[in-house]
Amino acid sequence: MFKKIFFYSITTAILSTIACVIYNRIYFFATETDFTKVLNIGTLIGINLLACIIAGIGYWALTTWLKRTGEIVFNFAFSIISFATVIVPFWMSLPLTVKTPELFPGLAVPMHFFPALAWFTIRPLFIKEK
Repeated sequence: MFKKIFFYSITTAILSTIACVIYNRIYFFATETDFTKVLNIGTLIGINLLACIIAGIGYWALTTWLKRTGEIVFNFAFSIISFATVIVPFWMSLPLTVKTPELFPGLAVPMHFFPALAWFTIRPLFIKEK
């Protein structure tokens, strides 16, 4: 079961990273602001991979320990954590060389929901109902 959840996490990370890169490009062309010094493709890959692997470990642990309610508890926790991390872009101090730093939260905040969105989208392909 852990192997399936691990591949589920990796697939989710890939989908989430693709969504982040596409959104990053759309945001760049819409606002003409470049945040690649702070949020580049390598950072997006690393953050999404880390988030999805941690989510996979959490999912495995909760569904192992809480047989009946583990998935519900995980989904609720993942959603709450996604909302709670939205505050991070507002706390960040950007380098002084970044032009229009006030637009950074508009780029970063929606990306906090991409791992959860990818997780819930890919779920039917990996987790079958009993």
